[in-house]
Amino acid sequence: MSLSTVYLGLGSNIDREAHLCAGLDALAGILTDMRCSPAFESQAVGIKSGPFINFVVTGQTALPLIELDRRLKFIEADNGRYAPDRKGLPLDIDVLMYDDLHGTFDGLVLPRAEILKNAFVLWPLSLLAPDLVHPGVGKRMAQLWQEAQIDQVLAPVAFEWRGLQLTPA
Repeated sequence: MSLSTVYLGLGSNIDREAHLCAGLDALAGILTDMRCSPAFESQAVGIKSGPFINFVVTGQTALPLIELDRRLKFIEADNGRYAPDRKGLPLDIDVLMYDDLHGTFDGLVLPRAEILKNAFVLWPLSLLAPDLVHPGVGKRMAQLWQEAQIDQVLAPVAFEWRGLQLTPA
């Protein structure tokens, strides 16, 4: 059974810590060697809402890409993402990268465009995997972050999961 390396972006702006911890608990059931970036607070982009907490998770999975994406939708649904009366975004989990796939796969575009557009994706990704090469651009994440011209304010935010401090003081 071959394993694929995945990078996932997580975010929440409603009952943030509870939903993000629930998301991490669920991901721990489908990823091995899971590691998390520091967590950041950012203002919402594209929607009117309260601030988000965002971070990036990496790990290994035996799930094919489309099955992984399907499972992520179930995790989001379990956290109220698709509830008709929901306010804000309880839990958002996006596949940012899956191995070095580049292109469109059953409607999923990889690597995800948000990597290059949003500081709340690129900065945590560059901290988690500075030497990871973006398969579309051919540059390391640390270099992409260093060269980024993204006008978004991010602040590191204290976040703990299973007793592990994701963002050091």
